[in-house]
Amino acid sequence: MNARPLLNRRLDGLGTTIFAEMSALATATGSINLGQGFPDTDGPEEIREAAVRALREGKGNQYPPGPGIPELRAAISAHQQRFYNVSFDPDTEVLVTAGATEAIAATMLALLEPDDEVIAFEPFYDSYAACIAMAGAKRVPLTLRAPSFRPDLDELRAKVTPRTRLLLLNTPHNPTGMVLTADEQSAIAALAIEHDLLVVTDEVYEHLVFEGTHRPITALPGMRERTVTIGSAGKTFSFTGWKVGWVTANGPLVSAVRTAKQYLTYVSAGPFQYAIAEALRLPESYFESFRADLRRKRDLLGNGLRAAGFEVYQPQGTYFITTDITPFGEKDAYAFCRALPERCGVVAIPNSVFYDDPDAGRSQVRFTFCKRDDVLDEAASRLHHLAS
Repeated sequence: MNARPLLNRRLDGLGTTIFAEMSALATATGSINLGQGFPDTDGPEEIREAAVRALREGKGNQYPPGPGIPELRAAISAHQQRFYNVSFDPDTEVLVTAGATEAIAATMLALLEPDDEVIAFEPFYDSYAACIAMAGAKRVPLTLRAPSFRPDLDELRAKVTPRTRLLLLNTPHNPTGMVLTADEQSAIAALAIEHDLLVVTDEVYEHLVFEGTHRPITALPGMRERTVTIGSAGKTFSFTGWKVGWVTANGPLVSAVRTAKQYLTYVSAGPFQYAIAEALRLPESYFESFRADLRRKRDLLGNGLRAAGFEVYQPQGTYFITTDITPFGEKDAYAFCRALPERCGVVAIPNSVFYDDPDAGRSQVRFTFCKRDDVLDEAASRLHHLAS
């Protein structure tokens, strides 16, 4: 046998995702899974029925068009115009992907070359690290620090070098729940323009902002031609298994991303694309009630975690709460989360795995609140045993 390791060295150290590991642990122990971010109820019934109708009518059962069905691309374009007054040509500036994860992968593979540098907020969604590595580029973290998790804009400026190719943003931010302010976005945009940087912005939680306002950075002057915006239906409509995501950008950027994307899945989620086209046209009342319900669940779980003894960092958006375990005399979030199912019958995610700096998030643990009220109540009750 060849002595060289089988795994591409660019992926060395990545291994099985923390979500797969902790979800398997939840199944093995019968624990409540507040780790991986998926709801335990489906989204709107009329959207599920739209998918069934598409299946029965033979819509999408064969390969859909590579860029996505025209109906969905038109709906994505209309959504961006409706909520943000940003216009995209559905034929040349919208690309449908297999969830946001493929959108991230295709974008990184398309826009990066070996030795390019990518500045990304840390802690970061784990696929960022893998996709940057697969492109042969270098990840440069900008650490968001508790309790506010706000980006240090002076530090961001200092990290830009001649090798910096793009800024990878995530707002609302997973896992911290931070939402960029208008002033922060303006400063980041000015920096990108000054240094002629590309900007890739992951906005899958755009409709889950509880404090502050979400505004795509692409809407700012000078950003339209350098920004790739990534969206997804899974988090907004609670059908995460359908894996329908998208990219919006100017024509040349979308063309570049499409070139990489066509050699990944090529196409996916045919019938579900028709259903999401309908979902994006739901009335304002849906988006308002969805946001209000998740805000209430955030407060329900947050209060339960505080009562159990955690230090809780209130998220401005997403459906995750970051906590600190030092009040329990604990310092190692990974060890804490590995032991938590046996101790309390609850699974959570150690934020430490989302950092390059092992000390920055060593004592932080993330919980998701996109679950039924009775599940959140039971989880909080079980976690009270930590204090005993």
